[in-house]
Amino acid sequence: MKNNKITIIAISVAVILIIVAFVISMAGKGGWVGDVGNGVGTGINNGAENVSVVDGKQIIEINVKGGYRPGKSVAKAGIPTIIRFKTQGTFDCSSFIRIPSLNVSQSLPQTGITDVSVGTPTAGVLQGTCGMGMYRFEVEFQS
Repeated sequence: MKNNKITIIAISVAVILIIVAFVISMAGKGGWVGDVGNGVGTGINNGAENVSVVDGKQIIEINVKGGYRPGKSVAKAGIPTIIRFKTQGTFDCSSFIRIPSLNVSQSLPQTGITDVSVGTPTAGVLQGTCGMGMYRFEVEFQS
């Protein structure tokens, strides 16, 4: 009887440790923690990694699969801009984007690149979601 209790306690502790390790590893890799609910997707870009200017056009690259990465981008206002959505084997609801302020509701291919023009934005925040409103992304345009 005593050995059974010790075995049950040991198994319970091992399971808890495995769950904690999994949660920590997913959060550290920009996994699902923070993707759902009222927050924006995981990852914040300070304007360097996914924003570039090519031939006078600002390009903001967002990877799409189980959310949007980075979830928040910072770009410059006053420059003609496109958001480039990159999908690779994306089958979830993030493969449908909505940007209400631009009147955009668009399905993305399962794998490929889709450019969405946002014109020449003024300073402010552009927000978008997946088709279900579960995953969010935003671009902060700064003067």
